[in-house]
Amino acid sequence: MAGSADVAGPPLPRQVLARMITPIDFREIVSGRRQGTQAALLRALLRSLETPYAFATTVRNACYDGGILGIHSVDVPVVSVGNLTLGGTGKTPMVHWLSRWFQDRALRVALISRGYKADRGKLNDEAKELAEKIGDIPHLQNRHRVRAALEAATKHRAQVILLDDGFQHRRLHRDLDIVLVDALEPFGFDHIFPRGTLREPLENIRRTDVVGLSRADAVTPDRLTAIRNRVRSLAPQATWFETVHLPYQLVRREQSTLPPTWLRGKSVAAFCGLGNPAGFQHTLVSCACRIAAFRELGDHHAYSESELESLRKWVSMQRPVEAVICTCKDLVKIGESELAGVPLYALDVRLQFRTGQSDLESRLRTLVPRPHASAA
Repeated sequence: MAGSADVAGPPLPRQVLARMITPIDFREIVSGRRQGTQAALLRALLRSLETPYAFATTVRNACYDGGILGIHSVDVPVVSVGNLTLGGTGKTPMVHWLSRWFQDRALRVALISRGYKADRGKLNDEAKELAEKIGDIPHLQNRHRVRAALEAATKHRAQVILLDDGFQHRRLHRDLDIVLVDALEPFGFDHIFPRGTLREPLENIRRTDVVGLSRADAVTPDRLTAIRNRVRSLAPQATWFETVHLPYQLVRREQSTLPPTWLRGKSVAAFCGLGNPAGFQHTLVSCACRIAAFRELGDHHAYSESELESLRKWVSMQRPVEAVICTCKDLVKIGESELAGVPLYALDVRLQFRTGQSDLESRLRTLVPRPHASAA
């Protein structure tokens, strides 16, 4: 339920809702999977809160469209990676891929983000994860993204700026907008938060330049076609690509990495603090392991010592298991190599394109400065 949505809206829904409903219950209710009188009443309550939230979002977008609110530019290209829904759609693997793509072309890259749920002066979980993978790239976390972009361009002399989770942050001009859609939950249950998980009306996807479908291997071909057709009806001008999250390696604190094939046939307990835990579970299943137990936690979950102790007790109840598996975003916050004596690994994933990579790269190449012609 929690997410780094940078949208205007009534202050009550997210704060009050977080105290009323757990993230797991929230998804069960808004998806319609949970039935019964209580669930129906909660959906009605959430629907009543959706209207003012949607209205505020629509007014805000209209102010940007009409020039009432200003859009600020910097002197280097900005590529935004965002989504229309709360929760995980694969932005971190996409940002990682983009950063390497530009670096391979000898460009200085900087990453800017809001720093959702970051302690003052510290990186949040996503930034810590990216720092371990692309530590040579400046990452500026600042809720004032325009200031961060100016700093990236001047202090760090960036030639390309990646704006993480930026589709709703319209104050900063971007030269390329990439919106990611998760095949498992593509359209936010067709409702704006808090009745669904859309951050803004679905038709606003027409603002984007590129749409990428993540976890394209997680749905049937018919479902894939239906998602593609719906997106193209809303954003016919957008470049389209499809990706999967490919298991890359198993990471353990202060230990050598293992190939994901190590999991084949092994009994594991798994947990994650993601916006879309079903996506992680799907990737884990592709490793052909036996999931003895799976625990879902809230997005950007903070692991206190008491919560780690709860996890240790939970793991000890699942024995015999040969490993405990989480995500890289979880591991950077836990900092332990085992739980209840069982090795703790993070399943590291990489982006693999199924279709549209060349089309996306064509759009990216327009942002690469051309070398100056040598003097005759």
